[in-house]
Amino acid sequence: MRKSNRRALELHVIFEIRSRRPVIPESPAPAAVPAAALLTDSAYEALKTAIFRNQLAPGTPLSVPELARQLAVSRTPVREAVQRLIHEGLAVHAPHRGAQVSQVGIDDLRELYVVREMLEGLAARLATERLDAGGLQGLRAIVDEHERALSAGADQATHIELDVRFHRRVREIAANPHLTAALEPIAGRSHIALHSLWRNADAPRLALDEHARIVADMATGDPELAEAAARRHISRLRTRLSQAKFREAPAASGTRRRKPVLTDGEVPAMAEGPARDRVRATG
Repeated sequence: MRKSNRRALELHVIFEIRSRRPVIPESPAPAAVPAAALLTDSAYEALKTAIFRNQLAPGTPLSVPELARQLAVSRTPVREAVQRLIHEGLAVHAPHRGAQVSQVGIDDLRELYVVREMLEGLAARLATERLDAGGLQGLRAIVDEHERALSAGADQATHIELDVRFHRRVREIAANPHLTAALEPIAGRSHIALHSLWRNADAPRLALDEHARIVADMATGDPELAEAAARRHISRLRTRLSQAKFREAPAASGTRRRKPVLTDGEVPAMAEGPARDRVRATG
């Protein structure tokens, strides 16, 4: 074979090999969170905040069209948010009535607290086993914020929000998804009733002192000590519950269904723009 022909053949082979090399794709950019999911999250946070602030009281119907109008969003994210509330025990679907905020009777609440005592104790135990400096600092910060709120004469809704935040942070540190799935609905329904349970002026102070004790025992690194403190806290709540004059909203049949009102004249604001990814719940 002539030298020029052999060189031409070599170049042809090299070209074929290069042309058949697999193309390595570029790393995909992080997927953006769909705007619809952000709207659902925003609507959920607004409704949950309104429930904990008693702006959506137990038994209030959760009318999707009306809530969508108040939040200035379409019905789909509100409908999905309501379904999430139902899943977490904060709302129920009543036959022939639709979704409404859960009503927790005194007997039901006592039974909830029996189970919650066991699970909150387990959460404190697991959280102590995983506790680091950052987690401990976060818990102490919540206790300190609650102390300042109590000294400033904050309203009942603020105390309840801080109580919710404390127990949720313990669950987050415990980092056990199965425990969270079991405890979250129970804790949610328990907190709905705090507006009735905490009418006693001493209740927030007692709860705060017990939270501080839980954190102090967690800081020792002794899981059993922390578990005992958490269980004692819930047990004492149950005792105070039995002593409280519990106020239950009557559910008279045939009464006209009232519209859900998120606040007294103020609606949690949905952020402007296509994503509207935040909610500022005001109370």
